[in-house]
Amino acid sequence: MTSRGKKSSPPNRADLEKLMSADMRAVTAQSDRLGRYFARQNDVSGNDFHALLHVMVAETAGVPITSGELRQRMGLSGAAITYLVDRMMASGHITRESDPGDRRKVILRYSDSGLATARAFFAPLGAHSHEAMQGLSDEDLSAASRVFTALIAAMRRYQDELSSWKPPERASDGAT
Repeated sequence: MTSRGKKSSPPNRADLEKLMSADMRAVTAQSDRLGRYFARQNDVSGNDFHALLHVMVAETAGVPITSGELRQRMGLSGAAITYLVDRMMASGHITRESDPGDRRKVILRYSDSGLATARAFFAPLGAHSHEAMQGLSDEDLSAASRVFTALIAAMRRYQDELSSWKPPERASDGAT
């Protein structure tokens, strides 16, 4: 396996893919640690932070999320997601709005104060990220974006497979 810091021949395709997978795991682990800091500093639970993250990802993608979609993404019951959303609204992090395309739907959005809280916490990370990427060309950043897009698509496909997975039925031993 190729590891960083070792001087050897250029890595082959399989080694590069292993490095990318390792890098993605490292980014995920570091992101999780930062999320825990945010949660502690802003008196929210880990589940609350993950909900806020889902709301932010949906808003950034231009497809706001409903409570039902959030419930599905987080794997929570209807009652649990209602409690979580109510708690996030009471703490001022999110709001509910009517979906402009379908008034029957209610979408979740960051509130102004919730967005300000997130920006205040994550702005230094943005500055560090900007500084870290200064030496990379636009072509490198474009290639990295394509890699992330491909990895995210692969993770979504796998998630879809997992969501349709059914545990095997247990064989009865005849005892009752």
